[in-house]
Amino acid sequence: MHCPFCGDEETKVTDSRLMNEGEQVRRRRECLKCKERFTTVESALLSMPRVIKRDGSRTPFVEEKIRAGFLKALEKRPVSMERVEQAIRQLCHKLRASGEREVSSALIGDMVMQELLALDEVAYVRFASVYRSFEDLDAFKQEIQNLKQTSG
Repeated sequence: MHCPFCGDEETKVTDSRLMNEGEQVRRRRECLKCKERFTTVESALLSMPRVIKRDGSRTPFVEEKIRAGFLKALEKRPVSMERVEQAIRQLCHKLRASGEREVSSALIGDMVMQELLALDEVAYVRFASVYRSFEDLDAFKQEIQNLKQTSG
């Protein structure tokens, strides 16, 4: 690690602590040449799989799109942001752990629906109505009926 003050390469770590639920490490460092202290934050560079869209095009995975979908479905619902962030972390972890280099947007949509079902049934139906392109009231009724059968 180069010292940001004098540019020397020789630094030593004086303290290390975990941050963000173990996702990052905060390190206090000291330059051996100029004796200045500074802090670095380290995190693993984990790559997410690319997304294969319905039209066959491939795009990078964007966590913010997942978050936006969750928040839209959960709008005005009694679910804390902490639980939403935990669901997003779980989804991202499952995608990384799959080891796949590419995944379909349909698989990601299904994973979002699973997480929403665990958080809030109304949000699940909201998301499903857009994701599955419900065209009439019967489609809503059928999805609610399926939900009642699986949870009841």
